[in-house]
Amino acid sequence: MAEVKKIAEVEKVLEKIRPALKEHQGELKLVDIKDDIVYLSFEGGCSSCPIVDISLKNLVDTVIKGNIKWVKKVEISQQKYNLGQFV
Repeated sequence: MAEVKKIAEVEKVLEKIRPALKEHQGELKLVDIKDDIVYLSFEGGCSSCPIVDISLKNLVDTVIKGNIKWVKKVEISQQKYNLGQFV
């Protein structure tokens, strides 16, 4: 399958998820697709939200893999808190 078609498929699914994230000033960006693994990044309000690690990552994984059969895995990166700034 052509990479352009795969990108379009993933973006179509992400457009269903993004409105909920935007309500919290968040965004989900497609970073890359390699070997049928989708690489995403949480940005904006989602990048520093601690709940993203568990619930949202599981939801995104389930929605993408449930709608796109060729996806083997979904990897999502997220900025972590820099607690040193508060010390």
